[in-house]
Amino acid sequence: MASTGRVVVVTGANRGIGRSIAEKFVAQGDRVATIYRSGDLPEGVFGVVGDMTSSEQVDAAFTAIEQELGPVEILVANAGITKDQLLMRMSDDEFEQVIDVNLSGTFRCVRRASKGMIKARFGRIVMISSVIGLYGGPGQVNYAASKAGLVGMARSITRELGSRGITANVVAPGFIETAMTAELSEETTKKYKASIPAGRFAQPEEVASAVAFLASDEAGYISGAVIPVDGGLGMGH
Repeated sequence: MASTGRVVVVTGANRGIGRSIAEKFVAQGDRVATIYRSGDLPEGVFGVVGDMTSSEQVDAAFTAIEQELGPVEILVANAGITKDQLLMRMSDDEFEQVIDVNLSGTFRCVRRASKGMIKARFGRIVMISSVIGLYGGPGQVNYAASKAGLVGMARSITRELGSRGITANVVAPGFIETAMTAELSEETTKKYKASIPAGRFAQPEEVASAVAFLASDEAGYISGAVIPVDGGLGMGH
């Protein structure tokens, strides 16, 4: 795809889906950077440690990336956390922390990245949501709210910046083969897979392929869309 050689920021590229997305862009010849908290990074990824809840740290991270690689053309807002808890037991702090990282953190990154994109009259913004943001999940009021909010954000950005060559889309993964799902019991895994029409969990690379397409020139007329990568789990939501 014709996006190779561009400057890409993938937040939270140290593990899971974010790591696979970063590796995908590196493999196709892009210059890739990440903002992350800790851990090792894929080969070829320029990393800046930063906190998604701090506008100052996000701004400083983008400045460091721009100085090292050049203006950011593609942003993949992937960084996120979970603090699952039943509604009646969920504290204000558990709710607010998840919103601050997953939703407000994405806003901070998009706001900062959009400055250069507007000037260049080109940009690709891809936000990583979740089937839970559309489908819901018990004990995940905070997480679902944060991921559902990304849809409204992407569509508002599309209406605001669409005439400037900037697209904003959402990818909503379902259950993915990661370290987190590997910890599920065999019984729970079997139950989840039974509810998925595809009958299996996705590989992280399958999410990365959808993201790479949305970031390509070929997807220039796709904006404000929600692309599910969930094996059919969330159909109609």
